[in-house]
Amino acid sequence: MGQIEDSEDGGRVRLDKWLWAARFFKTRALAAEAVDGGKVELNGDRARRSRLLNVGDELRIRLGPYEHVVTVAALSARRGPAATAATLYRETDASREARERLALQLRNAAPIFQHDRGRPSKKDRRDIDRFRGRS
Repeated sequence: MGQIEDSEDGGRVRLDKWLWAARFFKTRALAAEAVDGGKVELNGDRARRSRLLNVGDELRIRLGPYEHVVTVAALSARRGPAATAATLYRETDASREARERLALQLRNAAPIFQHDRGRPSKKDRRDIDRFRGRS
């Protein structure tokens, strides 16, 4: 199925299909939505989801607060195991370091707001009353 498309286009694959196969997105629809939303750049330009990829193309993919800068190493229109998907691209060292630095900052950031437990239970209310000497 996916191999037919590869051979018809001279070994090229649609951007949304490749992003899905490389496991950047869980579904192809999410990959297409991200491309349409401007979260994916191809060789420095905003790309359309139907754009055909070549080996060596550079992609900039924004996923939440993180940004991946990868070079396409291989093409595949099929989604396979994660180990196989990892061989489809090479992430730049600068991109990897920036993501790790941001992850560390987010992990070490103090929580802005902490939720309380809410209203006291009946047992808590009795303990409070007993502490205040009301009963």
